[in-house]
Amino acid sequence: MQENKNAERKNIRLAVAGVGNCCSSLVQGITYYKYIGKDDEPVPGLMHNVIGDYAPRDIQIAAAFDIDRRKVGKDVSAAIFEKPNCTKIFCKDIPETGVKVQMGPVLDGVADHMRDYPEEQSFIVADEKPVNVAEELKKAKADVLVSYMPVGSQKAAEYYAQAALDADCGFVNCMPIFIVSDEKWAAKFKEKNIPCVGDDIKSQIGATIVHRTLTKLFANRGVIVDRSYQLNFGGNTDFLNMLSRDRLKSKKISKTESVESQLNKRLSYDNLHIGPSDWVPFLKDNKICFIRMEGRKFGDIPVEIELRLSVEDSPNSAGVVIDALRMVKLAKDRGIGGPLTSPSSYFMKHPPMQFDDSQAYEMVEEFIAGKRDR
Repeated sequence: MQENKNAERKNIRLAVAGVGNCCSSLVQGITYYKYIGKDDEPVPGLMHNVIGDYAPRDIQIAAAFDIDRRKVGKDVSAAIFEKPNCTKIFCKDIPETGVKVQMGPVLDGVADHMRDYPEEQSFIVADEKPVNVAEELKKAKADVLVSYMPVGSQKAAEYYAQAALDADCGFVNCMPIFIVSDEKWAAKFKEKNIPCVGDDIKSQIGATIVHRTLTKLFANRGVIVDRSYQLNFGGNTDFLNMLSRDRLKSKKISKTESVESQLNKRLSYDNLHIGPSDWVPFLKDNKICFIRMEGRKFGDIPVEIELRLSVEDSPNSAGVVIDALRMVKLAKDRGIGGPLTSPSSYFMKHPPMQFDDSQAYEMVEEFIAGKRDR
């Protein structure tokens, strides 16, 4: 490990809504990568060690919000290891941040059925009065707010988006509630010249990016895709939450459109199925994905692919979030507001505009270099 010295480094003051597994991996990663590699060298798990003026070590936790009594009131460094968090610990020695987790509004953030499950696997709502998140973001002088609201939490997701707007804070929407890709919300961020990236984080090597890549491969090689499915299951609170099928509408749209956007011709509803399948407690934060693709190549001869993917779910997205939030801060520094098309298309499943991943990658590189304004 080697520390890179820079006396005049800038910081990114980060606020996080939802101190769950994804937040745990993100905070662990900020410490883990603090002294790894030289600024001009690649490091595992990140697009670049330095983006603009910012390395991971320049990210500073400024505020955090949750609703679980095991986390509210505790320093973020301790709260990320509390139940029901169950992701793997790859960096256990997290220095105290001096930032205590504050009580956020519950709204629709806790599905009713989760109350029927053991406390160590579900949420326990704290008996605390929610803070005014916008005011706390202002007090913390937060540059960027990352939203990790549970799937299906429409009201909660919109509350934090509005808080970011009210606090003049950049916004990264990691969940499949459509904010950045929604015309009305996008207009609000553009009017206030506040940069935002969304919606629904696309993991490094996750189910969606693998399925997209295979779909684009079929299309580019002239293979007609007739049918395909993607089934996912895991044992964290995300999958427990998604047992309520009425919370999955936007999630299914996000994942399906991400894959379908790579096809020359869209498939019928009966021939493409993408979505969560079940909750298996002993898997904890491990996510299992099964992908099947059926197509026709030269001479209408059939070709089939079946794939099994196993990943630790939360670290799989944390590096992408570190890259995305640095893009938002870079945009703020440059006076760029509204939805960031290039970072959203590369980092998110449901961006305002879909591009294939190789094109989106080049667009992001141009954005970093200052050759593209959003």
